[in-house]
Amino acid sequence: MNDEADPAPGERRAPPEPLPEAPPPLRRAGTALNDAFRLLQAPPTPADEPPRPARRLRTDHESVEEDLLKLVLTVVELLRQLIERQALRRVDAGDLTDDQEEELGATLMALHDALSDLCAEHGYTLQDLNLDLGPLGPLLPRED
Repeated sequence: MNDEADPAPGERRAPPEPLPEAPPPLRRAGTALNDAFRLLQAPPTPADEPPRPARRLRTDHESVEEDLLKLVLTVVELLRQLIERQALRRVDAGDLTDDQEEELGATLMALHDALSDLCAEHGYTLQDLNLDLGPLGPLLPRED
């Protein structure tokens, strides 16, 4: 968090400090996820709905970093699975060339490997990322 006060009207805020370089496994996962998004190029979505107000999140201050890390890894795994399903639909529909199929498959495998490495580095398995949503069931479908 930034300890500086908000600037007075008409004053400029100092530019933020550059973010530190991400560790190699995280950089690799980010690059693979970015490549997968780029390769799929989803169709346009319908008109945007107005944003809903954010809900407040209460966490234990001693475990907030681990909770946040697990949440981020869960979101990345959810996105990976969604991209994988979309890719399979596109392959089944014949929308991709053989080269695109090959590149997308290699990218998804690289993302899976990078995510597995990140989970192992922090003591998780991919199954640990499947949040229980109570009566709705698990967030992620079970991998067979």
